[in-house]
Amino acid sequence: MDKRSSVTIVTMTAIVTAMSLAPVEAFARPNVVVVITDDQGYGDFGFTGNPIVRTPNLDAMAGRSARMTDFYVSPVCAPTRASLMTGRYNYRTRVRDTYIGRAMMDPDELTLAEILREDGYATGIFGKWHLGDNYPMRAMDQGFEEALVHRGGGIGQPCDPPGGEGKYTDPILFHNGEQKQFEGYCTDLFFDHAMRFMRGAKQEGRPFFAYIATNAPHGPYHDPPRELYEQYLQRDCGSVLQGENIDRRLADGEGDRTASIFAMIENIDQNVGRLFEALRMMEALENTLVIFMQDNGANGNRYAKGFREFKGSVYEGGVRSVFWAHWPGRFQAGRSSDRVAAHIDVMPTILDACGIAPPTDRAIDGRSLLPLLVGGQVDWPDRMIVVQWHRGDVPQRYRHFAARTQRWKLLDSGGVGEAWREGPPQFELYDLWSDPFERRNLADERPKVLADLQAQYDAWFDDVSATREDNWASTSIHLGTSHENPVTLTRQEWQHREGAPWGANSQGFWRVHVAAAGRYDFVLRFQRPFEKDGKATVKVGDAAWSVAVQAGARGCEIVGATLTRGDAELWTLLEDGGGQRGALQVDVRRAE
Repeated sequence: MDKRSSVTIVTMTAIVTAMSLAPVEAFARPNVVVVITDDQGYGDFGFTGNPIVRTPNLDAMAGRSARMTDFYVSPVCAPTRASLMTGRYNYRTRVRDTYIGRAMMDPDELTLAEILREDGYATGIFGKWHLGDNYPMRAMDQGFEEALVHRGGGIGQPCDPPGGEGKYTDPILFHNGEQKQFEGYCTDLFFDHAMRFMRGAKQEGRPFFAYIATNAPHGPYHDPPRELYEQYLQRDCGSVLQGENIDRRLADGEGDRTASIFAMIENIDQNVGRLFEALRMMEALENTLVIFMQDNGANGNRYAKGFREFKGSVYEGGVRSVFWAHWPGRFQAGRSSDRVAAHIDVMPTILDACGIAPPTDRAIDGRSLLPLLVGGQVDWPDRMIVVQWHRGDVPQRYRHFAARTQRWKLLDSGGVGEAWREGPPQFELYDLWSDPFERRNLADERPKVLADLQAQYDAWFDDVSATREDNWASTSIHLGTSHENPVTLTRQEWQHREGAPWGANSQGFWRVHVAAAGRYDFVLRFQRPFEKDGKATVKVGDAAWSVAVQAGARGCEIVGATLTRGDAELWTLLEDGGGQRGALQVDVRRAE
């Protein structure tokens, strides 16, 4: 059964919800654009007080928008994206982390793109998906009819295609599943293609949903927009760094790194200006909802408007994002709400704006923010927002979490690595009404508040953990289908077992589903060349095939392996006298 068949969808063709204002033209459905940047912090805007970075277009957008001032995301990127796409906490979706198989979203999840496409919207993604690189988890399998994306969590990772390693300028990207070489800077390309997509949808008379998810200003930092980078090198970028050991960090080139980041951010700002001009020229500005947000805190300990820490942290600097909603036909410029909100609210808000009811066959954790953005008297009961992230296959209760109500925040900030400290949780409690920068821990002074928040967190953790029987198992990659052949397996999606996860000498396997029995060929790419003559082995389930490999080789082929239908672990074992390690990437092709 199609996973959308049981979803209740109600359009605005004949009714208008009581909490909505009259749209620009009777019953017009808005276009929707979501811009989400990667590793841009809360303080990386002129609007939020940054004295160095230049963001005039984003600052202007903020002034014209309705805003949520207390908006939360996850400490890292893939969990935020899963919640945004589904309206559900990422722990319901199998997404626990950012790599080695833990960022693959369950294909049975129903995405915002699928719902909007079912209701007649043109749907396009441009940039970073990061919820699965292979069928059936790709963006194009999850509701996007137009997809221009890179693999994995960013350009410059082990999932880069050969020849495109670390290339922000003239990158190799994937357009509707086909690998292509492009000319230009990656952020410019994503906005260019998004605007072309929007114009095409407008000409066809279709409303559009464009998801522009930049990989900037995520690292690597060696390839920023050069002209802007040279300008920022002349500015005192080191002055916005905060925290301990600043002198050492600057001595290590941290100021230059920040210049690269700010150049990437200003380039995003320029493209946002181009986006609004394109909407104006299309005569679509008044009835297009444009949302701008970030995926987590800043990729470095720099200016954050006073908030503590940065990406990866559960303190405010790691989990606060701006949320600006620009819709001239509906929202009053400058309106703001301080009600606590989060990534899980994005899907319900957009569906409400489009006059579409959310799914009724699954738990939706988010709430529509539309009443708050429109304004007026709103009954908005207090609630708890929870974010949690750490390394490891299985989430652990209390480990590196934050639980926020309107006034209070309970957290445990320790233990993001594979191992965790022994002993009881080390709770911290903050009254964000009087202490927004988390300077005074009240855990010992307010035990009743702490106990109440802990009980609410426990109920949340129990609930999301029980979403499905095997809730923490990773999703399988399908081999041998007509949707993707060959299938490229990379270390982004393998289940790591030994050594540094992306290190040259590490080991791991891919969880696969062989959809069709038959003969398969394998092309292996190595992370480092063979030091001596040796052999390479591919093992699928109980069957294995090996070939001899000469010293200096950077890859090999294994041809004519016979696979049986079903689920299996796929291992690659490289041996050149120094123990075993896994391949960097493997192409698996079902022979015709």
